[in-house]
Amino acid sequence: MKIKTSIQSLTAFERKLWFISALLITTSFLISGGSGLTLLASLIGVSALIFMAKGQPIGQLLMAFFAITYAIISYSYSYYGEMITYLGKALPVSLFVMVVWLRHPFKEDDPEIEVSSLSLKKIMIVVLLAPIVTGVFYFILKAFDTPNLIVSTLSIATSFIAASFMFLRSPYYAIFFGFNDIVLIILWTLAAMDDITYLPMVMLFTTFLANDAYGFISWTRIKTRQGILKEKAFK
Repeated sequence: MKIKTSIQSLTAFERKLWFISALLITTSFLISGGSGLTLLASLIGVSALIFMAKGQPIGQLLMAFFAITYAIISYSYSYYGEMITYLGKALPVSLFVMVVWLRHPFKEDDPEIEVSSLSLKKIMIVVLLAPIVTGVFYFILKAFDTPNLIVSTLSIATSFIAASFMFLRSPYYAIFFGFNDIVLIILWTLAAMDDITYLPMVMLFTTFLANDAYGFISWTRIKTRQGILKEKAFK
């Protein structure tokens, strides 16, 4: 997976973005007195997004670890939707996408993946599947008497679309993860209003929003650069 190469590829801006994100999360943890698991999950999460923004498979491996810890935290507040989503979808999807990304490097000696373009057929498949998956999970969450049911269901819809675009290696995955971040900021703000120890989760997805915004910008730049290199190779 060339972990050392992935770490060395981080730019000064990306290192600063990770540091600021980690600092904000740690500060909110110290203020709220949250659990060590919450802090661990948060730091793993922001680390995963930095590498995902680079199109690096190691980001998916870190996201798999984040899915496990986040699911445990969600269970503690009876957010069964989040728990089911991350254990039943995010975890296996992260591992599957990691394999797909490893099989589609832009260069053999570089862990950076080859960014792909979306076809109308691919978009239509995602559009058709999203309401079906969301509808199924709505009734599952309702059966579990999940708090803030509508917000939890919306989180599933946005995360499913984001994961689909991530599998398709499209920059638009970051936009829908951004929408998902907004939903989760609302979801965990509601939880923090009952228990202040969940404040780090609010800060986590606030930093996620900033990182996903950068992810879209980064992937757009990568796609443009790869396109130019391809054109030069054909000449």
